[in-house]
Order: sequence, then C-alpha cells, then structure tokens
Amino acid sequence: MTDSITRRRALQRGLQAVLGAAFWSRSAPHAEAAQSGWPFRAAYGPFQCVSEAPLDRIDPMFRELSLLEQQLIRTLGLPPSQRPVEVALFANEESHRRYLSRVYPRVPYRRALYVQRGGRGAVFAYFHAQLADDLRHECTHALLHAKLPMVPLWLDEGLAEYFEVAPNLRARNNPHLARLRWDLFFGLQHSVENLERQHELSDMGAAEYRFSWAWTHFMLHGPPVAHEQLVLYLADIRQGNPPGMLSERLHRCIPNLDAQLAQHFKTWKA
Repeated sequence: MTDSITRRRALQRGLQAVLGAAFWSRSAPHAEAAQSGWPFRAAYGPFQCVSEAPLDRIDPMFRELSLLEQQLIRTLGLPPSQRPVEVALFANEESHRRYLSRVYPRVPYRRALYVQRGGRGAVFAYFHAQLADDLRHECTHALLHAKLPMVPLWLDEGLAEYFEVAPNLRARNNPHLARLRWDLFFGLQHSVENLERQHELSDMGAAEYRFSWAWTHFMLHGPPVAHEQLVLYLADIRQGNPPGMLSERLHRCIPNLDAQLAQHFKTWKA
C-alpha cells in the first residue's frame, strides 16, 4: 500500500489543471479510438474504456468496476454521474510510458494517472498484475470529482484508499489495518484536524495515507452518527453550502473523538 502511494499520486493535485488542459486540448480517448490509436472499446457503467489490447481477458474486472459508482451512491449519498469517465488502457508499460512522455513530458511517470478538468475525468493505465487496484483507486477519484466541486485532500485519498481494494477486503482485510494497529498501540495517532492541515500531496506521507483511510473506515463502519456527518458534509459540498470542517462536525457529535478511533480499531475484527 505504501508503494501505491509513490507509484501513482505524487504531485497529482498540483498537476490536475495542467494535465486537464493538455488532455482536453487533444482528442479524448474515444475520439482517438474512432480514428486509429485505440482498436478496442467497451462501456462498463459510467466508464468508457479504450484499449490497445483485447478487453475480454479483463471483462470480469471491469464488470466489477462498473459497480463502483453504485457503491459510492449507496455509501456516500452521492448522485449518479452526468458524464462518463474515460479509461485508456495500454498493452504494456513501455507503450504506456511512451504515450505519457509524449503527451505529458513534464509529469513524473507513474503507472496509473488520473486527470480531471471541468467535471470530466480520464484515467490512463496499462495491463499488469495490480491493474484492478489501480483502476479502483483512480476511478474513485474520477467519480468523486465528477459529482463534487471539491474534496479535501485527506478525504479524497482516504476514500480512494478504502475503495481501492476488492469489495470483500474493504471492511475487514485492508492492508493498512495491521500497521495502523501498531501505530495506535504506540500512540502514533493522526487526528482529523492534523489531516485537514495537509493541502498538498507533498505533505502526505505513508502515515497520512494510512490515517486518512482509518478515519474513512471509522466514518463508514463506526458510530452511525459519524457516517451521517460524512454524508451531510458531502451533501453540503455538492449543494454549494459552506461545509466548514469535518473535524468540527465529528467533535460535536462524538465525545473523545480520537479515543473513539483507537477503540474502534481495537475491537474491530479483521
């Protein structure tokens, strides 16, 4: 999971505007597919996929991925997306690296890249063993930003970390869990307020990602009032109401909030 941080997300926030301008100044993946560069195409729920290689071998993976939007709607109270998310898949790392170095020559290479501008999102990845995790993570970002005008950095990454793993691993078997319990045992805890102070991805280390996931897990599987506050917070963002700080909402409803997080994972059965 720590490796996933370095491989995909460094500088993503600061690059979004630049990448978005570069991407949308060119033809979108489907337009390119209609010309010559993308011989394989398919639609899976909100995702419009183009690929250099046949998609039949990963069809089950995409059918599972197509359920991601409904999971976000059900879990977070978000509306359906009005625009599709483009997913461009390359046959191998060499082809993927060559394309990104040509289109985004100033961007540090990583094996999965999400770009967004004006509510439209695109994900670039390639066929490899961890493709499913990469797509779940980046497509979570894409769907969130298609529905919301902004998402605080820590919450954006916490939700993406949560939905990155297969559905059967999300509640009880996330790879973050073992290391998190050691952190809590030694009192190395990050509060929501601490995470809210992180505004750049360069501020986010492995511990920040881990506790962003932990607080997300707490809000989804802990006290019902925590989940309620998360849903209301996102609703205010979506409706254009000043949302305030999520930490303040949680503190008002949950006494001894940090202790409640520690207790949540102390008693949570993996």
